[in-house]
Amino acid sequence: MSSTILHPPPEVAEDKHPFLVGLGERVRALRARRGMTRRAVALAADVSERHLANLEYGIGNVSMLVLLQVAAALRCSLAELIGDTTTRSPEWLLLREMLEHRDEATLKRVRVAVAQVLGMGSEGAARSPRVALVGLRGAGKSTLGQRLAEDLGFPFVELSREIEKFAGCSVNEIQSLYGQNAYRRYERRALEEAIQIYPEAVIATPGGLVSDAATFNLLLSHCTTVWLQAAPEDHMKRVLAQGDLRPMAASKEAMEDLKGILAGRAAFYSKADLRLDTSAQPQEATFQGLREMVRKALQLPA
Repeated sequence: MSSTILHPPPEVAEDKHPFLVGLGERVRALRARRGMTRRAVALAADVSERHLANLEYGIGNVSMLVLLQVAAALRCSLAELIGDTTTRSPEWLLLREMLEHRDEATLKRVRVAVAQVLGMGSEGAARSPRVALVGLRGAGKSTLGQRLAEDLGFPFVELSREIEKFAGCSVNEIQSLYGQNAYRRYERRALEEAIQIYPEAVIATPGGLVSDAATFNLLLSHCTTVWLQAAPEDHMKRVLAQGDLRPMAASKEAMEDLKGILAGRAAFYSKADLRLDTSAQPQEATFQGLREMVRKALQLPA
């Protein structure tokens, strides 16, 4: 039996949300690609044909569970259905399929190889003399970074201060007045300028820089990165000593918040070339460990 031809109600046909319109177009395209009638998809997804028609016409404000059922019926990922960037062309889809279920080590090798192809890095080349310290606030990036810069004879760049110069106001003011997206744009600009100006430097980065994939990729491609790790208790103690609870301000569960932030960012921090535990030893021994590690990585005399 052929599918019933269903048309959108005239009273709503002109009032559609762009996202729903795009979603409907993707459902129709995927259905066509699979060679399935609307009725067949509706049956496989266990939804009414009218419901599916509304979805295809961009007037169906469906639940996520229904979208999961439709994706299963169309034998595609939910990402492909909702229009994820990495599903927008055959090449993207082929890349996704190749990389799916690969382990982290393999994915890292692929990322490095892609960076080479795009001119963003060079496998096997000497490490960049631009040293970037990453880690959560209170890890020791500013204190150890300044000492390391003096030892190496490199300029020291506190990226947060550079962001404030771009914006003409403090980091707190940027975030409260203009929002997180504006802050991330200033952060990217500040990093781009630091890379352009300083062929050699020690850069202390804001703790949240890793949350923006494009900016973090830029950092990984142009710097030798060091993750300064610390125990949550040491992070908290050092931040308190600075008289600032950012980013745990106004929270009654500050330690739990801090542990949650660490857990959420650890997978990104771990992409750094080197890592050092700043809680393991006193500050002087920690600095000597950092100095030795970086000099060895840059092939400089000890």
